[in-house]
Amino acid sequence: MTRTWASFPSRRRRSSRPPRRLTALLLAIVLLPLAPAAARAADDPPVPPPSAPAARSAVAAMQPGWNMGNTYDAIPDETSWGNPPVTRELLRKVKSQGFKSIRLPVTWGIHQGPAPGYTIDPAWTAKVRQVVDWALAEDLYVLLNMHHDSWMWVNTLPTDHDAVLARYTATWTQIAAEFRDRSARLVFESINEPTFTGTSGDEENYRLLAELNRVFHRIVRDSGGANTNRLLVLPTLYTNADQGRLDALATELTALRDPMVATTIHFYGWWPFSVNIAGYTRFDATSERDLTETFDRAHNTFTARGIPVLIGEYALLAYDHNRPGIIERGEQRKYFEFLGDHARRRQLTTMLWDAGQFLNRTTLQWRDPELFAQIKSSWTTRSGTASSDLLFLPKSGAVPSRTLTLNPNGTDFQGLRHGTRNLVRGRDYTVTGNQLTLTAAALTELAGDRAYGVNSTIEARFSRGVPWRIDVITADTPVLSNTTGNTNAFAIPTQFRGDMLATMEARYDDGSNAGPASWTPFQEWDVAFSAYTSDAIKLTPKFFDAVRDGSRITLTFHFWSGSTVTYHVTRSGTTVTGTPA
Repeated sequence: MTRTWASFPSRRRRSSRPPRRLTALLLAIVLLPLAPAAARAADDPPVPPPSAPAARSAVAAMQPGWNMGNTYDAIPDETSWGNPPVTRELLRKVKSQGFKSIRLPVTWGIHQGPAPGYTIDPAWTAKVRQVVDWALAEDLYVLLNMHHDSWMWVNTLPTDHDAVLARYTATWTQIAAEFRDRSARLVFESINEPTFTGTSGDEENYRLLAELNRVFHRIVRDSGGANTNRLLVLPTLYTNADQGRLDALATELTALRDPMVATTIHFYGWWPFSVNIAGYTRFDATSERDLTETFDRAHNTFTARGIPVLIGEYALLAYDHNRPGIIERGEQRKYFEFLGDHARRRQLTTMLWDAGQFLNRTTLQWRDPELFAQIKSSWTTRSGTASSDLLFLPKSGAVPSRTLTLNPNGTDFQGLRHGTRNLVRGRDYTVTGNQLTLTAAALTELAGDRAYGVNSTIEARFSRGVPWRIDVITADTPVLSNTTGNTNAFAIPTQFRGDMLATMEARYDDGSNAGPASWTPFQEWDVAFSAYTSDAIKLTPKFFDAVRDGSRITLTFHFWSGSTVTYHVTRSGTTVTGTPA
């Protein structure tokens, strides 16, 4: 079975908040305004010494970076999660696209022998060594780590301390010895997304992580060769950037006093937006603020003090080429455009998490070239965007004018283009301030025969960055039909009529929320519902597991045109009936 990056359990935990705090966080979304960034404790942690210029320049030279995800971290082997074997051509492609570094996630534990030696399978080591050498030969930096071991066995450090530490020590001793003479462009990362089970709380977690990092640091430095001065990367707890996590790592760095150390966090966006829950379908001010405050905390704690930071993974949790529509295309583009710009401003090196959902490892082509162009552009400049990349027109009747709000992002709007033809300002469109209005006459021409769906695509061009794509779409309110099914397979027959589903609300007749996300009426795409085919909206078994038997539920489907459609479902045992409202 092909494993997408989002289908793997540890991937689902990735967010800008640690898993154990999700319940409190989600309640806060509903009940409280967005809280300001956490204030520092009254007793500030020691200020760690700055890293050496060589460490800072190396991390800067690693920008931008690319993760070879779901490959050597895959379980049990390289191709188990759907990617083909690694070739040197893949590394050449990555280099040719402007990347300066790769992160090589490796799961070692499933390729180890028993205690006390915990010997790593030589064939596995040879595979990893081959990729490291290929990448170095392509003049790429390589960040090599210990990956899913973090949740497979390292997490039991609190309850099996000595055995876990012995295995961790044996593993890194072998890795350090194997690569001790590789060039300085090989960088080691102690552990991916560290987490611990059965602890008393954060203070114990911080102590355990500090112990792991000290052991890692000692092993590598004592192994000699180039390892005596190799750049080492240490993560925060969960690779999370809450202030407490950053402060704990700052305390570790103060104790280590090693100038060749950098830090790492991960970022997958404001969690509700990143998975499409609670009605957060757009990259709005809340999502922007979450990103800026996260990056600002990392900058203020480390980068501003001369300690480099890598965002060792970034993407969106629910972005997957196999599951289009969870996060709307234009909203994805706005997120990546904003992320790249703010990371640059805060001097953070970014490494795209790519488990195969961005670069097709078989064809070596980008699955969405337009999205990658946006990501690549963000490494060096800003791009203009707009309030939407969708303009909806009715199937019948007069075609109206339509207005979008331009977001120049410091650029100058240059005009609109359709294919090779520039649209004429004043005749085809007008601009007042940041309000872009396409005239009825222009839209009538662009709509053509007004068949349902995308009739034409135009581009808004700006003085810098990449153009902003705008689809002209003919659509009418979708039509949902009666149906009967069961809790394991319930599909609502749907005529989308050119429209696209954005999200779904679910409420009982008494107004209370229905579904797995009981704290919000807006359920999570894929967890409660999905719409991947052209003829149905599907409700999941998890949705029905979470609803009351015999109670009618009113579903409100929100579409990107602005249309809403209400629908009733009732579960009776394993049987489900559905009717339009």
